Amino acid sequence: MGPRRGRSCYLGRVTQGSAVKGVWWCARLPRVFAAGGLFCLILTLTLAIQPVSAAQPPISVIPQPVEVKAGDGSLRITADASIDIVGAQPGISRVAHWLAATIERTYRLPISVHTTAHATGQLVLALDPEAAVDKPQGYGLDVDTQRARVVARDEAGLFYGAVTLWELLSQTDDSGALTIPAVSIRDWPRFQWRGVMLDVARHYVPPDTTKALLDGMGVHKLNVFHWHLTDDQGWRLQIRRYPQLTDIGAWRTSPVASPDGHPVRYGGYYTQAEVREIVAYAAARQITVVPEIDMPGHAQAAIASLPDIGVTGRRPQVSVDWGVNPYLFAVHEPAFTFIRNVLDEVLELFPSRFIHVGGDEAIKDQWQASPAVQAKLRGLGLTDEGQLQSWFIERVGRYLASRQRRLIGWDEILEGGIPKSASVMSWRGIQGAIDAAKLGHDVVLSPASTLYLDNLESRRGDEPSGRLGLQSLENVYRFEPVPPQLTGQEATHVLGAQVNLWTEYKRSPREVEQAIFPRALALAEVDWSPRERRDWAGFLARLPVDLGRVERLGLSASDIAFAADIELDMARGDAFEASAVRVKLSTQSGYGTLHYTLDGTIPTARSPVYDGALTVHLGTTVLATPFDAGGRPLAAPRSRRFGVDELLSWRNDQLAACPNEDLGLRVPLDPDAQAMPDTRALADASGLPGIPDAAPVYDLDIRDACWIAPGAPLAGVTHIRVQAASLARNFALAQNESKVVTRPARTPFGELQVLSDGCNGQLVAEIPVPETVPGQEYTLSGDLHAPSGVHDLCLRFTGARSLPMAVVGRVQLGR
Repeated sequence: MGPRRGRSCYLGRVTQGSAVKGVWWCARLPRVFAAGGLFCLILTLTLAIQPVSAAQPPISVIPQPVEVKAGDGSLRITADASIDIVGAQPGISRVAHWLAATIERTYRLPISVHTTAHATGQLVLALDPEAAVDKPQGYGLDVDTQRARVVARDEAGLFYGAVTLWELLSQTDDSGALTIPAVSIRDWPRFQWRGVMLDVARHYVPPDTTKALLDGMGVHKLNVFHWHLTDDQGWRLQIRRYPQLTDIGAWRTSPVASPDGHPVRYGGYYTQAEVREIVAYAAARQITVVPEIDMPGHAQAAIASLPDIGVTGRRPQVSVDWGVNPYLFAVHEPAFTFIRNVLDEVLELFPSRFIHVGGDEAIKDQWQASPAVQAKLRGLGLTDEGQLQSWFIERVGRYLASRQRRLIGWDEILEGGIPKSASVMSWRGIQGAIDAAKLGHDVVLSPASTLYLDNLESRRGDEPSGRLGLQSLENVYRFEPVPPQLTGQEATHVLGAQVNLWTEYKRSPREVEQAIFPRALALAEVDWSPRERRDWAGFLARLPVDLGRVERLGLSASDIAFAADIELDMARGDAFEASAVRVKLSTQSGYGTLHYTLDGTIPTARSPVYDGALTVHLGTTVLATPFDAGGRPLAAPRSRRFGVDELLSWRNDQLAACPNEDLGLRVPLDPDAQAMPDTRALADASGLPGIPDAAPVYDLDIRDACWIAPGAPLAGVTHIRVQAASLARNFALAQNESKVVTRPARTPFGELQVLSDGCNGQLVAEIPVPETVPGQEYTLSGDLHAPSGVHDLCLRFTGARSLPMAVVGRVQLGR
């Protein structure tokens, strides 16, 4: 799969030392012409790269190798080069052909593969049981001006050495030749489990996108792909014995109708042939695919397909609601027969040692209400439903053990006890991992507070939908998998760490990729590199070159960590009365130098440098781009206009939470529509002309339709215009319905109320809401009878819970 079409980019050469030594580097640039053309800035630079910390090797490799010694000179690779493999083992041939194919794919340089007893070629791969690095998955790589040689004791180590070799490749001229810096590396992983989880139950991810993700994982030495295949919202795995699972369970009816008013069928599934192909593709990159079949909860799609395996015997619909739903597997023999039959086919498809069975968020209401389940509980001598779940999981664990597999589940499986051979994936913080390790169970750290990638990287307006828990690249990088509460022996049970991407709010391949990259690269270094070798500043210095490699693989990575934040550096009220305003520029990571323009042109490395103070006249558009010391752009340009209208308006992402509320989600207008190729960065966040509107998203707290427009300058303001929308109430609030705020309405479809000085202040506007359907955008306008001066405005909706969820998109005040 080659690089995708339709991407506009910056191109530039990256540098190492005093001469150009890097790869072509590409970062997305918004479309800036009304005609939809592409604007590309081509930089050909020969500049010194910025100094890095003393702990940093002179190479841009992620994850950081254990030992690096720089050599003199470099090795030049041309089209007549070959990869010589020493030995006839199947593994060495697989690695060699992967390396040759990857070089040709990413650099368009064909490389042949030869098996020989006398390695005389420029690239040599060898498996040697006496290799100097005796660690599992370890390797040695030596490059001089004549040859590059990778030696390892096992196929995994040889592959990782080949990956590092590929990372070191760069093009320094137009001849197509490649160079590799002279270097000696000894390297091996810190942890055996270096994972990425992808939820495909909420939104189906096509096989090609899945393979692209595996490519990105493989070249960063991530080795476990946890595939969340089943949930309430979809069953994505073909099971031959139960065709109903994909005939029914793989499809749901979207809560938002099509433009012609007809229901939209949404879904998809993987055939067993597709699964085998993906598993083999992963294995060629030393990645183990660990399937997850969720039980006893998150089972609504399965029960919608086969009602008899559920508690009530009734057929629900495949869920369209996000959250925790009440459908559990029954505990009678037909349900366990179904589970065994499904697992038998799962074990045929997935050779992984571990099988994930979920075990999380199993609301016990149906078990508690069922006479049959209660009779079973008493017959087993159990005291409560928690112990019944433990019995359920243990029974499944025994079956897997009889098939020489190991059960792993979310940390809820600890409640009531778990099988001795089971392992725990700790998501509700790290306490589950601590408790399990102290009991002698192997653990994988995956705390939601740090490693859930459906959390956005920032509150910027140019991020797509997701959770507003906010997990920056730095937060992921600074995660430590071994809790300090563990003794040395207990710490041996820590298998590693894993990032998770839940896809309720990630609807397109681009959104999936940008959520994972580059934050998964930070996790790769956490899992692979020695703790003492990890260096945040050094990681940032290596990352731009690495993102160029990600781009060469055809993947889309987020630039949020480097992107320019352009903010008003004074109160809106003060700015409104002035002819010029102070502007503050910054980046989330603090890395790079910000250059800006005020004339509408794209910043270059020769544009003015932001020095901490910037004042512009009202009506000015500020564009800013960060560059590293070598003059390479680190992110696409961002822009913001500072005019009178802008000072009297708020985008949805600029609104604040109401008192005691959260604004915890950023959600799309249509939860099951494919997002547009470009995310919301774009039109109203950038202000650049000619950029098409992206898929609309809205920040909200699903418990209360209420927002604050802070610091509104109201002198002379007489009216208000609000762009609003109606969203589907597809959130399963089974445990929180009493917390959902509703306000009595005077008109059939409710009103937008505007209050000054907060939500307990004076009502200054009340505008009736028209009849709408989920997925509809509309505009509300009315007079504003507000006091003069600067005041916070509270905007909230009235109306019954049976109505669509009303949200504020943009607020514009007028005189």
